Amino acid sequence: MAEELTQIVTAEPERDSPSIFIGAHGIRAGWSALIFIAIFLALEFIAALPIFTFIHFRVEQGAPQPAHVALIQEMVQVCLVMLTTFIMSRIERRPVAVYGYAGKARLIRFLSGLLWGFAAISVLVAALWKSHLLAFDGTPLGGPLAWKYAMEWAVAFVFVGIFEESLLRGYLQYTLTRGLGFWWGALILSTTFGAIHGSNPGESPVGLFAAAAIGLVFCLSLWYTGSLWWAIGFHAAWDWGETYFYGTSDSGMVAAGHLFSEHPTGPLLWTGGATGPEGSLLVVPLILVIALLMWLWWGRRTVSPFRKQVPSATES
Repeated sequence: MAEELTQIVTAEPERDSPSIFIGAHGIRAGWSALIFIAIFLALEFIAALPIFTFIHFRVEQGAPQPAHVALIQEMVQVCLVMLTTFIMSRIERRPVAVYGYAGKARLIRFLSGLLWGFAAISVLVAALWKSHLLAFDGTPLGGPLAWKYAMEWAVAFVFVGIFEESLLRGYLQYTLTRGLGFWWGALILSTTFGAIHGSNPGESPVGLFAAAAIGLVFCLSLWYTGSLWWAIGFHAAWDWGETYFYGTSDSGMVAAGHLFSEHPTGPLLWTGGATGPEGSLLVVPLILVIALLMWLWWGRRTVSPFRKQVPSATES
């Protein structure tokens, strides 16, 4: 396993070809990534910007985000990233499934990701509570309203998981893998994932680091399983648990309608403050433990199934 990772991380640049745009496997990886980004941004400007502007006019600035607004936003984003991926698959003459949607036992991967994600955020919230860094307020939301919000936020966060994983660990991860190697691509895209969170209100340096680190964990799951389904499930369950179930901030976002209510009590570096639990320093050992458990569970594999789907960097 270690020898294989070394070979991929230190992969040689793309070999010479008659054109700086075309390699042995079609459009070179760098140009493919730029085309993907350009198409996605164009679709965002044409379709997403007018829709988001309209729905934000109907929500007070700084107010908790309603589930239906989040759902509309993420459904639109999923449609746009999937359309962009489909366009690139036609240009490159590859099946869409190779960009992280293939692999075995996809439903099992997704469901196990849900379990891991909810368990992870529960461990973090419990550690904060036991350390007197978080206090719960009042009584939990009950009755039909609790189930209504639970379902609305569950669907919304599944779309969040599909969108963010597809955008940063789908086509782009596949493409950077064939150009630079898997782990260089993972490092670039995970750093980008963390940087994107910088635009969230209430985000903190620890929160940005945690987002980048968890991005690497999601890349690790792609490496081990050959697909995005585990990461999508983990991503959705973590956000749902953080936002709806425990009622904490999620990268600075507060949901309208949540089961429990809480407030941080203590130093910002340990509580996470407005960022939420993922802004606490306690998230760092948690991420390391998750990565270790993944290695113990999946690490016996000698060849990544994802690697089989991607032309090597020396052949691009």
